[in-house]
Formats: sequence, structure tokens, C-alpha cells
Amino acid sequence: MVLPRIAVYAGTFDPIHNGHIGIITRGITLFDKVVVGVAEDTGKKALFCLEERVAMAKKYFDQSEYKDVVIVEPFSGLLVEYAKSHDAVGILRGLRAISDFDYEFQMALMNRKLEPSIQTMFLMSDFKWMYVSSTNLKNVASLNGDITDLVPAHVYSAMQDVYAAQKNSATKK
Repeated sequence: MVLPRIAVYAGTFDPIHNGHIGIITRGITLFDKVVVGVAEDTGKKALFCLEERVAMAKKYFDQSEYKDVVIVEPFSGLLVEYAKSHDAVGILRGLRAISDFDYEFQMALMNRKLEPSIQTMFLMSDFKWMYVSSTNLKNVASLNGDITDLVPAHVYSAMQDVYAAQKNSATKK
């Protein structure tokens, strides 16, 4: 019996965007399953709570052709331990620019030291998503910029709701 080749793609996904989705769907061409680990600890103030971030990613993949090969769930702790818990052979990481590489390379080396059997695979972002980051999207959306072609429709709607609520709260003060 051949075991499935599983990869983990982890991040905060605050929110998930088309660049993330591109890496995940391309990862499916290389692995049998991709586990999308939505990190509990964002390291910064998140726009969406963990449950919302998981729900947005799940909604996209549950309604897609990838629903049987992409698993979305929350995680915390060391990435290599999380990957081992899923019998993963790989960790997927996306790269947009050379500035991403330095950080990702250091993390990959540390992960390899912690668990040599799990390989990190870097995928370059699709050209059309190279400038897209969750931080940039939140900045643009908070100022009413049009990001409709950069995120799934339900993510855009959730972002609009959050920013509208923030503006309503600010005007009531």
C-alpha cells in the first residue's frame, strides 16, 4: 500500500486571498493532499479571529473541486510537529519576492533541523499575485479600495462588514 503524499501549508490567512489559493491549488498537483493549517498565533493584531479565518478558508475549498484533497483546520505550536501529526512529507511555502526568501529559508533550515524527514518546498507566487499580501489587502480594503479580484467573494464581503462596523463604531463615539 502506498501512503498518500501529504503537504502542510500553514499561515495566518488573515484573510485568505487568491495568492494563497494559487499556492494551495498548485500544491495539489504535487501532493495527494494539502492540509491548510490556519495558525492560532498571528504575531500581530488580526482582523479576523481564528474561527473566522478557518471558516473562510474552509468555505472556499468546500465549494471547490479540491474539497476532497484540501483539509482546512486551525493549528498552534511548531509547524514540523503539526506536519508530523498529519504524516506530512512536505511543507509548502509561497514566495513573492527575494525579501520573502531570506525569512523562509531560515525557517526551512530550522524545520529541517527539527525534523529532517519533512521537506520544505517553495513555490513562486503566480505573477498576478506577487504584490498581494493579507496586510496590503487589509490596508486597501480599510480605505474602500477595490480588492474584489484579489480575494474570494465571501472574504471580500466579510472584510466589508468588519470595516463598516468599525466605521459605525467610530462615528458613534
